[in-house]
Amino acid sequence: MTRIKRYSPLVMLFGLGKLVRNSFFFVIYLYVIKAGSTSVFIKYGRMVFLFVVGWTFVSIIYKWFTHKYELDHQSFHLYKGLFSKSEQTIPFSKIQNVNRHTTIFHRMFKMTSIHFETGVQDEGATIKFDVISQTEAERMEAYVKNASRSKPAGLRHEVHDEGLKDEQQDRTSENPGVVIPQEDPNRTIHFESTKKDIFKASFTSFSFLALIPLIGSLYYKVDEIFHLEDATGGLFKQLISSWWMMTILVTVIVIASAAFGIMRTYLKYGKYKISSDLSHIYITRGIIDETSFSISKEKVQAIEIKQSMIKRLLGLAEVKLRSAGSLSLGEETLEINTLYPFLPVNKAYEMVSDILPSYTITQEMIRLPKSSLWVRILSPSWFWLIATIVLYYFKPVIWKVEQTWIVLSAALLVCILLARLLDFFHTSYVMNGQFIQFKTGAFTTSLFVSKREKVIEVKMTRNIVQKWLGLASIETINRGKPVHHSSIDDVPVELANSFLQWYANRKNDIRVE
Repeated sequence: MTRIKRYSPLVMLFGLGKLVRNSFFFVIYLYVIKAGSTSVFIKYGRMVFLFVVGWTFVSIIYKWFTHKYELDHQSFHLYKGLFSKSEQTIPFSKIQNVNRHTTIFHRMFKMTSIHFETGVQDEGATIKFDVISQTEAERMEAYVKNASRSKPAGLRHEVHDEGLKDEQQDRTSENPGVVIPQEDPNRTIHFESTKKDIFKASFTSFSFLALIPLIGSLYYKVDEIFHLEDATGGLFKQLISSWWMMTILVTVIVIASAAFGIMRTYLKYGKYKISSDLSHIYITRGIIDETSFSISKEKVQAIEIKQSMIKRLLGLAEVKLRSAGSLSLGEETLEINTLYPFLPVNKAYEMVSDILPSYTITQEMIRLPKSSLWVRILSPSWFWLIATIVLYYFKPVIWKVEQTWIVLSAALLVCILLARLLDFFHTSYVMNGQFIQFKTGAFTTSLFVSKREKVIEVKMTRNIVQKWLGLASIETINRGKPVHHSSIDDVPVELANSFLQWYANRKNDIRVE
């Protein structure tokens, strides 16, 4: 066991930086925009703001003094408290995935952040080190990875695999029994983003549209503080009143939006790399803020392949790995569980086969019977009914058309029926040995694939109409945060019964050592 350690002092500076960032707009509003206000609301608002900032400042320092940690070969040990002390022990076997994020702040001090995610649902499910040295982060990952290669009894054993024989290794000075693996030169690289991929992703993701609302929001916030319209004598209104100036302005905005979209996508998806070895999957990305994600292959609960309408037209797909651990890092939700969101469909299927050879995706799937189409078409839409009642009550007039509410109600009904029709044609299923596979969706489709041993619960439900037509709904539940539900409606009842029997055979897949 290593000695008990205190977190890096830079954690306090990191926390203060977050405090300043979160307080910025409150300061602007309370002390700049409302500088001369005598309102009681503003007066007490300032008092509450100062109290919260002071409390947060003290808690940042207090947390650094009272929070400590240590590691052994099997667990994390986390200590906190001054007068009332507590200890939390989290075994390495509970770690589902490891997330690392290196921001500009971390680069300035040659540090990084690392989060270890578990499948537990409570508050202590994530072990967070917001500021930690690169060496210490690698040492922690080594502990977790070495533990995952150990026997159930906790005894160390040699890993007989050719891919690791040539691995460059180092041992910690504190504990020579722990091996810190450097990046394996024999690790298989499945994908590296190119300029073409970045260009395609920037337009497929519509990131170029983010500039327009950003400029508008910034303009109105600055105008509210400095009253730009009054200061410039209405210059902006004069510019947009001239057609040739308006043409130039629109052209500049379009070019700037395209450049902004490409740059934004490049910073987010640049240096995107997907690789794997025999036991883990690794995803890295980012130019300024670097993000890395690793997950043990055996911890993958399911695979999900999603396609929006534009991605289907362009032949692209997004592959997601479902795991029991959380897939977010700090306050920012990162798409680190995604095997690049803009993969060609054939490449996506090929990559899944290469990375997870134990998973099989069946191309030929079974479509729903025609009777399920009538269930979907004739089922009442409560959303449409309520929307129609609201439209009838207010009877909005658009372009001087008094019966606009009828047109809007009819258009909404057509959209709902179209969505149900697309959902029927896109929905399919198959059970192939130990695998279950669902495909659902209307405008955005989702292909869900999971192993029987990874499914923790199944359900079959039938309403009155389904009983009359010999149909049923089936559902699978997998571990996750939150728990992941995947279902398919209006399948033949014979398939539903086979589905229950398929899951009952799960006992043949689980072996207790």
